Amino acid sequence: MAAAANAPITMREVLTLPSIGINPQFITFTHVTMESDKYICVRETSPQNSVVIVDTNMPMQPLRRPITADSALMNPNSRILALKAQLQGTTQDHLQIFNIEMKAKMKSHQMPEQVVFWKWITPKILGLVTQASVYHWSIEGDSEPVKMFDRTANLANNQIINYRCDPTEKWLVLVGIAPGAPERPQLVKGSMQLFSVDQQRSQALEAHAASFASFKVPGNENPSILISFATKSINAGQVTSKLHIIELGAQPGRPSFSKKQADLFFPPDFADDFPVAMQISHKYSLIYVITKLGLLFVYDLETATAVYRNRISPDPIFLTAEASSVGGFYAINRRGQVLLATVNEATIVPFVSGQLNNLELAVNLAKRGNLPGAENLVVQRFQELFAQTKYKEAAELAAESPQGILRTPDTVAKFQSVPVQAGQTPPLLQYFGTLLTRGKLNAFESLELSRLVVNQNKKNLLENWLAEDKLECSEELGDLVKTVDNDLALKIYIKARATPKVVAAFAERREFDKILIYSKQVGYTPDYLFLLQTILRSDPQGAVNFALMMSQMEGGCPVDYNTITDLFLQRNLIREATAFLLDVLKPNLPEHAFLQTKVLEINLVTFPNVADAILANGMFSHYDRPRIAQLCEKAGLYVRALQHYSELPDIKRVIVNTHAIEPQSLVEFFGTLSREWALECMKDLLLVNLRGNLQIIVQVAKEYSEQLGVEACIKLFEQFKSYEGLYFFLGSYLSSSEDPDIHFKYIEAAAKTGQIKEVERVTRESNFYDPEKTKNFLMEAKLPDARPLINVCDRFGFVPDLTHYLYSNNMLRYIEGYVQKVNPGNAPLVVGQLLDDECPEDFIKGLILSVRSLLPVEPLVEECEKRNRLRLLTQFLEHLVSEGSQDVHVHNALGKIIIDSNNNPEHFLTTNPYYDSRVVGKYCEKRDPTLAVVAYRRGQCDDELINVTNKNSLFKLQARYVVERMDADLWEKVLNPENEFRRQLIDQVVSTALPESKSPEQVSAAVKAFMTADLPHELIELLEKIVLQNSAFSGNFNLQNLLILTAIKADPSRVMDYINRLDNFDGPAVGEVAVEAQLYEEAFAIFKKFNLNVQAVNVLLDNIRSIDRAVEFAFRVEEDAVWSQVAKAQLREGLVSEAIESFIRADDATQFLDVIHAAEEAEVYHDLVSYLLMVRQKAKEPKVDSELIYAYAKIDRLGEIEEFVLMPNVANLPNVGDRLYDEALYEAAKIIFAFISNWGKLAITLVKLKQFQGAVDAARKANSSKTWKEVCFACVDAEEFRLAQICGLNIIIQVDDLEEVSEYYQNRGCFNELISLMESGLGLERAHMGIFTELGVLYARYRYEKLMEHIKLFSTRLNIPKLIRACDEQQHWKELTYLYIQYDEFDNAATTIMNHSPEAWDHMQFKDVVVKVANVELYYKAVYFYLQEHPDLINDLLNVLALRLDHTRVVDIMRKAGHLLLVKPYMIAVQSNNVTAVNEALNEIYVEEEDYERLRESIDMHDSFDQIGLAQKIEKHELLEMRRVAAYIYKKAGRWKQSIALSKKDNLYKDAMETASQSGDRELAEELLVYFIEQGKKECFASCLFVCYDLIRADVALELAWMNNMIDFAFPYLLQFIREYTGKVDELIKDKLEALSEVKAKEKEEKEVIAQQNMYAQLLPLALPAPPMPGMAGGSMGGGFVPPPPMGGMGMPPMPPFGMPPMGSY
Repeated sequence: MAAAANAPITMREVLTLPSIGINPQFITFTHVTMESDKYICVRETSPQNSVVIVDTNMPMQPLRRPITADSALMNPNSRILALKAQLQGTTQDHLQIFNIEMKAKMKSHQMPEQVVFWKWITPKILGLVTQASVYHWSIEGDSEPVKMFDRTANLANNQIINYRCDPTEKWLVLVGIAPGAPERPQLVKGSMQLFSVDQQRSQALEAHAASFASFKVPGNENPSILISFATKSINAGQVTSKLHIIELGAQPGRPSFSKKQADLFFPPDFADDFPVAMQISHKYSLIYVITKLGLLFVYDLETATAVYRNRISPDPIFLTAEASSVGGFYAINRRGQVLLATVNEATIVPFVSGQLNNLELAVNLAKRGNLPGAENLVVQRFQELFAQTKYKEAAELAAESPQGILRTPDTVAKFQSVPVQAGQTPPLLQYFGTLLTRGKLNAFESLELSRLVVNQNKKNLLENWLAEDKLECSEELGDLVKTVDNDLALKIYIKARATPKVVAAFAERREFDKILIYSKQVGYTPDYLFLLQTILRSDPQGAVNFALMMSQMEGGCPVDYNTITDLFLQRNLIREATAFLLDVLKPNLPEHAFLQTKVLEINLVTFPNVADAILANGMFSHYDRPRIAQLCEKAGLYVRALQHYSELPDIKRVIVNTHAIEPQSLVEFFGTLSREWALECMKDLLLVNLRGNLQIIVQVAKEYSEQLGVEACIKLFEQFKSYEGLYFFLGSYLSSSEDPDIHFKYIEAAAKTGQIKEVERVTRESNFYDPEKTKNFLMEAKLPDARPLINVCDRFGFVPDLTHYLYSNNMLRYIEGYVQKVNPGNAPLVVGQLLDDECPEDFIKGLILSVRSLLPVEPLVEECEKRNRLRLLTQFLEHLVSEGSQDVHVHNALGKIIIDSNNNPEHFLTTNPYYDSRVVGKYCEKRDPTLAVVAYRRGQCDDELINVTNKNSLFKLQARYVVERMDADLWEKVLNPENEFRRQLIDQVVSTALPESKSPEQVSAAVKAFMTADLPHELIELLEKIVLQNSAFSGNFNLQNLLILTAIKADPSRVMDYINRLDNFDGPAVGEVAVEAQLYEEAFAIFKKFNLNVQAVNVLLDNIRSIDRAVEFAFRVEEDAVWSQVAKAQLREGLVSEAIESFIRADDATQFLDVIHAAEEAEVYHDLVSYLLMVRQKAKEPKVDSELIYAYAKIDRLGEIEEFVLMPNVANLPNVGDRLYDEALYEAAKIIFAFISNWGKLAITLVKLKQFQGAVDAARKANSSKTWKEVCFACVDAEEFRLAQICGLNIIIQVDDLEEVSEYYQNRGCFNELISLMESGLGLERAHMGIFTELGVLYARYRYEKLMEHIKLFSTRLNIPKLIRACDEQQHWKELTYLYIQYDEFDNAATTIMNHSPEAWDHMQFKDVVVKVANVELYYKAVYFYLQEHPDLINDLLNVLALRLDHTRVVDIMRKAGHLLLVKPYMIAVQSNNVTAVNEALNEIYVEEEDYERLRESIDMHDSFDQIGLAQKIEKHELLEMRRVAAYIYKKAGRWKQSIALSKKDNLYKDAMETASQSGDRELAEELLVYFIEQGKKECFASCLFVCYDLIRADVALELAWMNNMIDFAFPYLLQFIREYTGKVDELIKDKLEALSEVKAKEKEEKEVIAQQNMYAQLLPLALPAPPMPGMAGGSMGGGFVPPPPMGGMGMPPMPPFGMPPMGSY
């Protein structure tokens, strides 16, 4: 541990990739990338494809995204991800760049070549390496990859492992590795290509790792570009390892970097190790070379000096990245550890100077990295240079000294002390000049240099240096510069944060606002009160602004607002005080209540208008409202007083002053009162002045009717009998109210105030008043104008009441006016009421005639008819007719009068076109039914006419009407079976109505009606009478059709007769109907009669089902179509040969698909050939030609097949060939496959024909995996193993088919042949992992002796998990263990070794394996295993596992096994961990071995054990030293008495005294003294007094000594005691005196503070300025204000300006 702590390079584990869920199988060079110290990117391929991004700042929160790619790179700086994936089936790569934070694709590109390696060479550029060239692709813009250079020959067949560019991007280097030389292949060869962008030239070198660096050569301002590269090569059997450092592009005429080289020393165990990475620390200028097996070499960049070498990882390292911020690097090893290597700043310089003894390098390192450890060397060197008068070199050394150890006042003093030589620059100036070129001066250096410059009056130099930030500002520097420039001094004070000096400077400049800003920035608190007083004296408005700025400071105003206000009021600055308070009180906070009251009081007393404006603004709400209300009332601000009073008596007292209150404000105030208080105030106002305040009360009631309640307002007005107020109030509320009572009260108020027009308007427009109540009120009121009553009665149906009222009150003029002008429509009601009131007929007639055409006739007739006074209207109706009226009601009424008078009613009913037939007919029914029929016929009133004729048995009239009417609905109604009079009607229709009719339409409608009513027998009877009896309709086409169709449905026996007798009917349609009715013979007769042969033969075939009659009929008619139908029927019936013959007769090729299907089922291939030859002449169909070939094959006419395929044809030969093959017609199939060159099918066909050699030839031409497999398997089955191997070699190169071939061979027991096949496959160019793995599995199963050799030879090309399973199944434990180790499954390897140790165990191998296992339980299983089988080696095992084991558990295991002593060496090695179980076990062993020295050492160094238990165990031990150890343990455990007793028992008095002293227990110490006296041990008594000096009381010691005559032995103790207490008393006296002086100083300070407070108290005035006194002159602001006396007369010295102490001159 100590060695690691002192090492110059420290290593620590940042994280392990498996701990964050990364599968170890993906921790490889191809899956893990780390482009910088920010991100690690891992590509996973199982269980699903994903990319894991690990942020090194948050390693335990990896970002996993489901992405499929061949490679993934994170940008070195930002969250940008580059992805590469190979396009399927090509060698091209698709590149994409994504911005993860924005979740957007930035760029993509498809590379025409495969990218074998890529890397971010800068944060903006990706380097892409292909097999032949190198490209750069920028992520900015839309640019494509740009070719930079071609790869040199030395990198051919190399695996590229790195690509870099220098900081200027002018130099590029590409590094690759390849297998080593034949004499030593395990030593990997490294190659490098260096390319110059400017020169466009390449140089090939040998190197394994390379890196660029920037280095500043002394004497050259521009940095040099260096390349460092490491190489390890073999030449003539000699291995050489070198590190080279070379400058690139040396600058002509300037100092250059000389080439350096150094040896890389590899230990013997690492002979085949080689460098894999190189990182250069720009912070420390160190080169880190990392090898594959974990070695780290550290070299100095400037001198190539070796600094350090160590192994940093037990596992191979495959990836590194620079850790620029700490000057180290990250490394990832095969186990997944992410290691961080950093420089140990505390030890590296001492290490180089001490162990390496390289003082110059140590100093350089310290200077470059500002590292500790070289202080003495640097100081020594500085003194040497100074002694040699090399002042320039000494100045440079001091400027570059690590951690500034030489930049001290002593150094400046040294340079100052050097005498200045004439003509030379003073050494001090040389020193300062060197410091200025190197960087910034510290505070002391800045002060000294500035003192020089000020003395020389070169202020401009100071300004320049300050602008360039070369000087460190301080208060002393500001004081110095203030003597020459105040502004520059202020800048320095600000930079130096000399706050009091900055405030003083701003105060001098009167920039008070800047004081606040600055104080806030730096957190300083000046004396704000004094500053405000100062400003007040000269600038009151500025003081307001300053006070406001203070109020806005963070953390609150530093001065109380009230204090600030009083300062303004002391000087009678009321306006300024008001302005300040209004601004600061804007937030309206409760704690500002006093100030709100104060500002209002001030202004209500002095400026009431200002106070009114403040109150109107409403910005305050926390002031004393009662106090302000009183002041407002006194000031005459009655509205404000009302707003602030909260008691009803106060409000009543103020509110009656309506003469001084604006009405609108008073109305608004009422809105703030509660309902009860508002009504009380309204009552008071009405009581005080009803007439004067009525308008205000009405306005209040209108405004707040919802809050006060309309009912309450109405009651208020009614209480004071103010109908005028009620009228005005309700008038405004009426339009929004729907309350009937409100509307009635308004009508009532308007009527009582004489507003007749308003009453008339409301009764006319309102819809909400109670009409009954309003009518009664108006009738009772008996207004002189009846129009309001007319409105109510007309709108709400009280016309009879209105007529009766007007007639009774002799207001006939209003009756005439109402009927003529208001509503003539209600005249019938008026007339009816007048008739009821027995009004003279002359008045009524006159009234009717005055309205004439405006009068509604129907209700008038109804009213008169109701009262049997219809004749009264005769004159009126005739007058209307004479005027040309066509009103139906007029003519209805006139008709009724004519019918009643029997004045030729038939003439009226037939000639008058205007009456309503239904109304007049109804009127006639009871008087004369024939007249009713006339009226109904005229109006086509079907239902009424049918009812009246049925009722009166007028069926003849009804039949004639129905026939003439021709209405389908009417026919349906009368022919309805539910009509009890249907039969009578049908008889009249058949016998009378239709014979009389000459209209075809009437006949057609009647026939249709009979059909609709489903009366077939009646219809036949009707049609026979019309069609067969030579009537006018005998030859009617439709009627003949109807007759036959009806007979088909109702009486089929008559159909054949009708067919023979009738000729003018629709044959095809009637025939189809007959077929549907299953009258097949009748249908056949119809089709024959009309020469419809196809339909006829279809009836024979489909319905009668007689193929013989159909064939006979076809021979008779000889039509192709007929033959076609016959052929189809024969085909359906399975008469295939006959059907084919019929198709040939019909020359019909349309049904070839059905014919082919039927012929194949019937296997009549000879007939089918004839048919298909006919079809081929008509159509070119692939199906026909294909079936013809198949038919030839079926009848074994192979020659015709060969001729046919050579002829032009459209057969689908591949399908035909497949069909022939499927049906085992292999010879025919062979012809087809050979013709179409389908070698795959030909091969399997030849297999079926046992022609294996031909099959192999065909398979070779086919070159298909499937074909090869089929031929191969067939050859295996036929034991043609030579041919099978030819096929197999073409199969096993395909990974997917390998396993199938293997299983096929194995299932048939051909193991040797299969192994021979696989061994032959190893030499194939396309041999893959599967072949090697499968051969290994076969060896495991069948040739065990070859297995281990095979595994070792081809371990990198095996699928290890699969072979592991095979070895496990076959129980090859040694090989299984080897495979587990190769696959990094160390848990399984360890388990296998332990479970099968006779075969698999090897001690060295097991030690290597067991330290790498992940399952902790395996450690303990290994312990058990070694305990049982190899106990002699168990300590070796335990030492290996010491860092991983739970030592307690190991001890328990060994204790239970009874072999604790066996592991003693192990326990000694791990006891440093201070584990209880280990300590107790070792202590037991030491006790048992009586090794008290080791036991005591164990107890001292390791305290974790049962101390009391051990002490009790050994306190009675026979060995004295053991008992002494027991006493020691008791002492450590704090059991002092037991320890002392044990020591006393063994006469170990020194131990007893030490124990008593350490216990701190006075009683124990004094008891020990008594014991020594009792034992007569005088010397021990004297020793105990000094050992326990702090515990023993002096009086006890002296008493014991005196009583026991031992004063001489106690005297030394007494002397010491007296000296100690004398010193203590002296100290107490000194402290007392100092305390008294502090008290006096404090009292003096308190007196001064009280005096200061008294002075401020005298300055403060009253809260308000006093009012002007009578007789005193004064302005508007109050002239009685007396300013306070000057401060100098208050018994205090005058204060200096701006609150600062007087400052001395600068």
